[in-house]
Amino acid sequence: MQYQTTLRDAIAFEGAGLHTGAPARVRVLPAPAGHGLRFRLNDAVEFPARGEYVVETVRATVLGCGEHRVSTVEHLLSALLGCGVDNALIAVDGPEIPVADGSAKVFADAVEAVGLATLHEARIRWIPTEPRVFRDGDKLLVVAPASSFRVRMTVDYPAPIGAQYVEAEIAPETYAREVAPNRTFGFLHEVEALVKRGLAQGGTLENAVVFGPDGPLAPLRDPNEPARHKILDLVGDFALLGAYPQCEVIAIKSGHKLHCTAVRELRRHGDGESTAVSATS
Repeated sequence: MQYQTTLRDAIAFEGAGLHTGAPARVRVLPAPAGHGLRFRLNDAVEFPARGEYVVETVRATVLGCGEHRVSTVEHLLSALLGCGVDNALIAVDGPEIPVADGSAKVFADAVEAVGLATLHEARIRWIPTEPRVFRDGDKLLVVAPASSFRVRMTVDYPAPIGAQYVEAEIAPETYAREVAPNRTFGFLHEVEALVKRGLAQGGTLENAVVFGPDGPLAPLRDPNEPARHKILDLVGDFALLGAYPQCEVIAIKSGHKLHCTAVRELRRHGDGESTAVSATS
């Protein structure tokens, strides 16, 4: 898919936010070539989905402009990038993107249902000029030149999750099948602590995988669902590059903080080229 795309029609979602529990509504609207992915918050402010607008990365990626904030953008952005959407206006009413089932499947299914419109202008790709390494304690992220967007993810959690490794090619067909359905997750004791802190107010066993001492409290969709969900999160965070990533990302125990730090650094220091790739190249 070398041309820029947008949605053939608008899609909309309503529901509670995972962390705030507050009602929220989001509409994703078609947009012209060169528009990119942009947010409009409460009809008050509009800004591009880029790393410079990240204001918080604790448990979710939060974007903001001035006094306006929107939380948990990563699942929706992941679905848009994973499904190959280059241009869209994301209009949000409320403090958070609705959690849906805790994965990106609802968003990806909606994109597939309306389909994509080809805009006949070359897709803008972010292509790294050399490998870069980012660290945060024992967390590691490597971004390297590649012919496509590919993620290799390693996680290492206490039992019963343990160590998992998954790799995925981020193309619409494989994304919809291997990445989008995997839900956010956590340990029972962590969830209880988050609730006490006023977070995870919208979390339920229907929109999150909760692990107790002996295993998940509900069936997994995939044996490596935690690692696959971390790929989902990474794809959403890398949408904040502002162009389609043409790179390989090797991630070890990474999370929103490291993803967004890397994206901001890569954008700030020009460590890649935002290049229009023609449809015949």
